[in-house]
Amino acid sequence: MTSIAQAFTGKKALITYLAAGDPDLETTAFLLKLLEREGVDLLEVGIPFSDPLADGPVIQQAGQRALQGGATLKKILGMLKTLAPEIAAPRVLMGYMNSLIAYGLEPFADDSAAAGVSGVIVPDLPFHQSEELASLLKDRNMDFILMVTPNTTDKRLKAIAEKASGFLYCVSHLGITGDSAKAGIPLKKYTDRVRSVTSLPLALGFGVNSPEKARLAAEAADGVIVGSALISLLEPCGTDQGCLEKKVVSFIRSLREGMEGKA
Repeated sequence: MTSIAQAFTGKKALITYLAAGDPDLETTAFLLKLLEREGVDLLEVGIPFSDPLADGPVIQQAGQRALQGGATLKKILGMLKTLAPEIAAPRVLMGYMNSLIAYGLEPFADDSAAAGVSGVIVPDLPFHQSEELASLLKDRNMDFILMVTPNTTDKRLKAIAEKASGFLYCVSHLGITGDSAKAGIPLKKYTDRVRSVTSLPLALGFGVNSPEKARLAAEAADGVIVGSALISLLEPCGTDQGCLEKKVVSFIRSLREGMEGKA
């Protein structure tokens, strides 16, 4: 298993998010292999949920398509386990607490480890209530990745930084995923404040949808997270692998060029 820390070594990490099972798990597996081939450093795999509070309309719709297609956490973990020998890039599961509770926290930790998962993000789990899950993940050598926002107080920021591992997920402005309308505070000022309390890598997400925004995020942080823009781009392709490959190759290469200041 490639550690999450290694994904941030030597270059800015490009991180993608896909809703597992959108439009089906076979297509998700194809895309994960394709994204790694194109140089994506870390793969976020979303667990679809019926009431995703932090997600914007694009990811909500992707989750609904996945649920309608029969995606379940058990099937997603099975897909990842089958895929594990074929992918070196770390896989991170992102899902809501209700899904994990329904599955059982200990079985979830066991099965995630068996599937080669490197870390877990739970957007709706308050960090002060996260001891049990954090401990289960740590015991199985998985990272517990926490989120911060520009409005996180200094005291809370320090407490989160002490509990987190792997990397810190920095929401680049308040709001829902994929919303790039708000300018937010200057990114560098934001990440400098977060860096003052942690040595963990910082990844910026929410609203990255172009090479220029990828460049700005890469200048301020150690990693760039792209989710809604990728899902929107791929949705018209459905299960057409030729269409998916063409769009992924072009988009990922443009983002990498942006991150390297070549766009």
